[in-house]
Amino acid sequence: MKKHSTELNGQGFVESEARPAVRRLRHDSVGHPRHLAYIGIGSNKGERFVSCCRAVQKLASDEQVRVSKISSLYETAPMCVLDQNRFYNAVIEIETTLTPHQLLVHSQKIEHQIGKKAVIPKGPREIDLDLLFYDQEVIDEPNLIIPHPHISERRFVLVPMVEIAPGTLHPVLGQRVETLLYQLNEKNDSMVIITQKRGWEEGRL
Repeated sequence: MKKHSTELNGQGFVESEARPAVRRLRHDSVGHPRHLAYIGIGSNKGERFVSCCRAVQKLASDEQVRVSKISSLYETAPMCVLDQNRFYNAVIEIETTLTPHQLLVHSQKIEHQIGKKAVIPKGPREIDLDLLFYDQEVIDEPNLIIPHPHISERRFVLVPMVEIAPGTLHPVLGQRVETLLYQLNEKNDSMVIITQKRGWEEGRL
């Protein structure tokens, strides 16, 4: 990815101007179709910021993946298992020639490289890469469900998703993500603060 001029602020974070939307490619250089997918990123264990940056950079380094949009980085309160650290969350848009199953395997490989060791279900983890949408495909298999089954329940997914792709249609629910966010019961709001503007993934590691 092209580097942008950035400076560390007093908290050790990077501030950067939002980048313009990138034109979506329909095919790669040899004619293979590119698919549009969205991946949720989360971390609440260890160096959260570093883990999120590494995840984006590892995804972007693959020749079959093109990162086209990246949301702001959000700090969020945990859900389900409440006795754990706050999370950093973001959503990225990618163009890829990988199939959904290949993308799942690729994401799990990156999680392993970064050091994911989820001992407690829904508990602390170094990194999570969740495949949220893949074009308008619907897949329901033991090891892969697309769209992600809990999108409509999670503000920490919907807020960054709406930031970069508000018109995305949920192919099962038949509603756009911005509508799902509007409908979500705000009493379960786990969004805390925006910790970064766009460009955080280019931070000095």
